[in-house]
Amino acid sequence: MQRWRGVEAVPPSWGRCVVTIGIFDGVHQGHQRIIGRAVELARDRGVPAVVLTFDPHPIEIIRPGSHPPVLTGSRHKADLLEELGVDVMCVLPFTPEFRRLTADEFVHEVLVERLHVSGVVIGENFRYGAEGAGTVETLTAAGRRFGFTVEGLALQGSAETTYSSTYIRSLVDAGDVAEAARVLGREHRVEGLVVRGDQRGRAIGYPTANLSLIPWSAVPADGIYAGRLLRGKDVLSAAISIGTNPTFAGRERRVEAFVLDFSEDIYGERVGLAFTSRLRDTVRFDTVEGLVAQMDRDVERTREILSRHPSG
Repeated sequence: MQRWRGVEAVPPSWGRCVVTIGIFDGVHQGHQRIIGRAVELARDRGVPAVVLTFDPHPIEIIRPGSHPPVLTGSRHKADLLEELGVDVMCVLPFTPEFRRLTADEFVHEVLVERLHVSGVVIGENFRYGAEGAGTVETLTAAGRRFGFTVEGLALQGSAETTYSSTYIRSLVDAGDVAEAARVLGREHRVEGLVVRGDQRGRAIGYPTANLSLIPWSAVPADGIYAGRLLRGKDVLSAAISIGTNPTFAGRERRVEAFVLDFSEDIYGERVGLAFTSRLRDTVRFDTVEGLVAQMDRDVERTREILSRHPSG
């Protein structure tokens, strides 16, 4: 899959294509349906399938300081899009200047002049252009004028709720990683570099990998989780702790993982942590011995849960 930043990266010889547009944070099951339809249409027409997305999140430009937690970093998002059959991910820098483009200017300058779209596939709630003035209806009218088709797909969900990135963020924030996985279609994960912590875990027989996460990561609620550490192609069982380590009067919120049956030095490596199930709240123990005994139980529960939830 090709990865472009800005429409300036479109090759001069670029022909027609099918485009889908959105932030697609999480690339959840609703997103997958829209992207899958764009790929299908592109294959039918014999042209590339392009995902047009944005960085940073538009809300950060509209209301600075309000960037929402991110379900999928740019690298993970690109990998997921490639798995879905996308040919090009084009990331548009969402700047104050870009925000001021009118709906007509966005269609003409981005979709027609640069990308030469043959078709556009979007969700039925898609808005574009300054102040969100553009809708599926205005885009359809523009398509008739410039010679491209538009499909606005109904949003997916259950009887109770529509699947959305906002909904999944609320699940992750509450620690309900099992329900988040159901809506995502895979386990939620965070990514970052393994850094040195206080190394208390090593002293009590439970050395942990502490992660310095990518900015704005959607981190689950404080607690202990069964999950996996993702290191390249290796998928390693792990008991994951999120919190301030109250037994040792910690103040800094940390994400760390005890990797089962593993002893390699991975400091400085970029890894992921995938969350399978929440085990318990983070609590303070009166003694280190009490903490270790609970960690023994956490590890056994992790083994048992992961044996019932194979990776992949």
